[in-house]
Amino acid sequence: MAEVLVEIRRGQLVESYHRGHIAVVNSDGELVSSVGDPNFLSYWRSSAKPIQALPVVESGAMEKWGITKKELALFCASHSGEDFHVDTVLEILRKIGVEQKELRCGSHLPYNKEASAKIVQGGQSPTSVHCNCSGKHSGMLVVCKEKGYPLDDYTELKHPLQKELLDVIADFCKYPKEEIVVGIDGCGVPVYGLPVYNWALAYAFLADPTKLEESRKEAVETITDAMVQFPEMVGGSDRICTDLMRVGKGNLIAKAGAEGVYCVGIKDKKLGFAIKMEDGSPRGRGPAVIETLRQLGALDDQQLEELKHHHLPENRNHRKDLCGVVKPIFKLK
Repeated sequence: MAEVLVEIRRGQLVESYHRGHIAVVNSDGELVSSVGDPNFLSYWRSSAKPIQALPVVESGAMEKWGITKKELALFCASHSGEDFHVDTVLEILRKIGVEQKELRCGSHLPYNKEASAKIVQGGQSPTSVHCNCSGKHSGMLVVCKEKGYPLDDYTELKHPLQKELLDVIADFCKYPKEEIVVGIDGCGVPVYGLPVYNWALAYAFLADPTKLEESRKEAVETITDAMVQFPEMVGGSDRICTDLMRVGKGNLIAKAGAEGVYCVGIKDKKLGFAIKMEDGSPRGRGPAVIETLRQLGALDDQQLEELKHHHLPENRNHRKDLCGVVKPIFKLK
């Protein structure tokens, strides 16, 4: 059963609660701590992206097509649609000789307010490269080009790429493939329903890949190095994923997912943890993530101060009056 993770305070009263589930797992597969139900089953959403990027590295496509670590980081991203994100997607497509129309991720206005305003004020419409998942999709197209897979239906579960990715997810998460609940993600590709425990286990392996076979260990290290070297590609300006990895200085691997999903790998502790907010709201997710890191001793006082706006967001009204705070209240058990 979900437990209260975060409260929304206004003045002297608690106005709202956000409930959820947390699992903390080490790279030996041991459940170290939890809140709520660590075996709660839900869709992993975009927190799966670093694992979905494995075939790009393992296939040799990076070398063949000249893919940089900066571009690899974008394959793991839910990016903000800033110019440097869009330009990088277009450069990847240029390298592999694929037109933008082949991106089947759909389109939406950028998450970044300035980038979104630029499009609207220019009387334009967003295109597929502005979609937060266009990096992941361009990575999928890289693998298709490398392996000679057809491009026109690469988002479908029956496609050889998606069959391969389902195998990768099952193996990496140590979860039976036939028990994974497959749905359709916001960008049109398959999304994987797994227990929160297995999300956390996967991030423990990202933090400590020494338990994996050598070739996969090297692929994981390549991906996580790319994410921490280019955190701005994984999220963007004032995004929690980017801020966490910058402040973490190489020790944290962080990736958000829609509907209140978040996963973090902590390298020096060889831990992974996963959070699922019951109501799917991002409002309580950031505070829960930073509080979990605080309780695990993964952030010092200076780092906590730098991340305070994610940890204890102020509740302000339209006049900018301070009315209260968003505050995590759980204790890891």
